[in-house]
Amino acid sequence: MSGIFNFWNACYTADVRYPKESALLTTKEQRSTTTSVFLREFVERRCPSLHAEFRPAWWLSNGHLQTLYCVLGDFSQRDKVVYNRTFLRLLDGGTLGLDFTPVDDSHLTPETPIIVVMHGLTGGSYESYVRAILAPACTPVHQGGLGYRAVVVNFRGCAGVPITSPQLYSAGHTDDLRQALFYISHRFPEAPLLGLSFSLGANVMTRYVAEEGECSRLKSACILGCEALEFVGEYLQACVHRHVATFAKDPDHDVAKAAAVTIGLAKPTITMFDEHFTRIGGGSSPPWPFASANDYYEYASSHNVLSRVRIPLLAINAADDPVVQDVPMDAGGNGWVVMALTPYGGHLGWFESDEGWGRVRRWITRPVLEWLRATGTDLIRPAPHWRPLHEDGGFLKEVGIDRLGCKELDGSSIIVGTEGEAGLLAGL
Repeated sequence: MSGIFNFWNACYTADVRYPKESALLTTKEQRSTTTSVFLREFVERRCPSLHAEFRPAWWLSNGHLQTLYCVLGDFSQRDKVVYNRTFLRLLDGGTLGLDFTPVDDSHLTPETPIIVVMHGLTGGSYESYVRAILAPACTPVHQGGLGYRAVVVNFRGCAGVPITSPQLYSAGHTDDLRQALFYISHRFPEAPLLGLSFSLGANVMTRYVAEEGECSRLKSACILGCEALEFVGEYLQACVHRHVATFAKDPDHDVAKAAAVTIGLAKPTITMFDEHFTRIGGGSSPPWPFASANDYYEYASSHNVLSRVRIPLLAINAADDPVVQDVPMDAGGNGWVVMALTPYGGHLGWFESDEGWGRVRRWITRPVLEWLRATGTDLIRPAPHWRPLHEDGGFLKEVGIDRLGCKELDGSSIIVGTEGEAGLLAGL
């Protein structure tokens, strides 16, 4: 009885931490005027749902249940999103899958904001947590949506993207996102790019905006459920097993040897997986390979770089998340970062009761949409210090960085967002 009593008398509002010295932003106001506001005021005025109550559905009253429902719940009839997939060939021979929505964007202007999404663990654009936000965000304004474009950057080997080089992905490898942003910003040069990322992808995006500082191609970032460097490794092992034939084409390569050992591990933890594979095949050289999994963790953790972020960043986590055990609520004292911690929500859940018996919806959708509207429409960004792009041998590159480049491959395909991959963990 005491557990039920505590649930019904719990606190349901997020612990929102603002920096002591907030960054000063320029925003659009009514009648085409502009004004300067501090980040705290910007969020408090434009993201009221962040401070509103989140009451979890009574039958999903703790983090484990919320997280389990992410994996086992049936979301096939909710938030349907259809994508047009573009494949990018990278300079190292790897391949990325960029899923754009809406498929017919002829009614959108060149200045329409674009949400750039990075998914979690072994997921993709089909994930229910991705669609819960993109469905309303990309619905036309006259139908109650934001009327934005969006693109999901699918990791190498995920969501039907082939492995075409001896490298997978990891929480610390940011170059794939960097190259995807080359392409997106080149294709839509007038559109502001708004980052949205989940779990492992959230760690990647946080590291990217920290590494780039004022040169970030993202205007803002919303980070959910970051970070997940210590979770079960069987699902990443399944991803390696799915592509082991590709790795085996060059059996003498260090990554091929690592893959062969990895698929033989019995019920590996994430530390075991990272020790045998990620520290070797999770990124490009330098800084890969690492001497140990611990060295990789020290490098990859986004906690260590938050102080270097120079765009507005909102990070939301749940206190009962069984995956994320440590949240740096001080954000390194960075005036550009707002940290929010909800008492409940699990890992990427945040399910609350909806109309109808047993139906749920995601509370997180509301504050994220408010943030995307505010940063996409109201926020005015100072002229960014982007490095110019140029074409070299058919590859799109940044001036001064010869090791990175991408080019669009011929052909595209329609992707139905509710169709995931069999055998891989969904929802995380």
